[in-house]
Amino acid sequence: MSVLTTLGNFLPPPLYMRMLSAGVDISDTSLKYIQFQPDHYKGLQLNVNCWGDIDIPVGVLERGLVHDVKKLSEAIREMRERTGIEMVRVSLPEERAYLFETEIKRDTPDKEIRGLLEFRLEENVPLSPRDAIFDYVLSEDAQNVDVLRAMVTVYARETVMQYYEACIAAGVNPLSFEVEAQAIARATIPRGDIRTHMIVDFGKTRTGVGIVHAGSLMYTSTVDIGGQELSAALVRQLGEKTETEFTTIKNTEGLVRGVEDTRVYDALLPTLSAIVDELRTRADYWDIRSSQYEERKIESIILCGGSVNLRGLPEYITEMLGVPAKRSNVWQNAFNTRTVVPEIGRRYSYGYATAIGLALASFM
Repeated sequence: MSVLTTLGNFLPPPLYMRMLSAGVDISDTSLKYIQFQPDHYKGLQLNVNCWGDIDIPVGVLERGLVHDVKKLSEAIREMRERTGIEMVRVSLPEERAYLFETEIKRDTPDKEIRGLLEFRLEENVPLSPRDAIFDYVLSEDAQNVDVLRAMVTVYARETVMQYYEACIAAGVNPLSFEVEAQAIARATIPRGDIRTHMIVDFGKTRTGVGIVHAGSLMYTSTVDIGGQELSAALVRQLGEKTETEFTTIKNTEGLVRGVEDTRVYDALLPTLSAIVDELRTRADYWDIRSSQYEERKIESIILCGGSVNLRGLPEYITEMLGVPAKRSNVWQNAFNTRTVVPEIGRRYSYGYATAIGLALASFM
């Protein structure tokens, strides 16, 4: 869900919606961007127009909170100067999002829905309507034909405006802002899939968790453990090495226990066990919350993020949680990878899942 509707009065008219826009994924440490353009000779297939990443200095953002709008704007401006990109769709941090679900009567007029949901904000999130920006998605209630389910995403107005101001100062126009997990879902879940999936975004400094049902984000959370904790564990076991060397060790040895040397496995297992325990806690919470809806049972775990290349990770999560886990195909809703070779290598592409999903919003 995006806050495009709510920010509409800040943005240009719909003509811009027909112009090429880039997906921009902003984290505490980097900015990743990608832009597609339609392939007019191959129907719905898209081509990658440009892509890249830019380091963000330490301290500019912390857990998604912008401490230095000017520095963030400089990173966005660098992207614009590299590529000429003027229209962007930007990720908002999961750590700062509030989600809640409520029901509304089916016969409620469209023009009254937003006011009704605004009235319910204070019952569900620690923000007043005046200090909040929100958007919502409506879906059918499988058990009651007289009501609709409303999935509402809320951010503090101050949080959204910091990202908005950074974009404007950089000379780019933000068409929408969206929770990371919703953007990942657009990239990694096949079109028309109405099942329930857990999305695990295994990043450098944290692991994002989202639960998506029928294409809509229903739950999001963050685990404060990421790839850098795995590297720290390897330092304690193997001594100092370069980050490139540790990445190679994680990707080639990982959770596959050696016959003669088990040091890598022994170093990584406690951290991975802690992450899986957090995933189990969130899955159990979801099962309890959604127990009356059989169709909301988690059927798969989709893995993405820059640290997801750890060898043996999908198999380990599958075994520990009893739910099939697999690394995502981040391109499946953009083009057919059997006929198109992506410019971004497979291992590197997992870290672009959010940016890809944001960019796809212009075409889906």
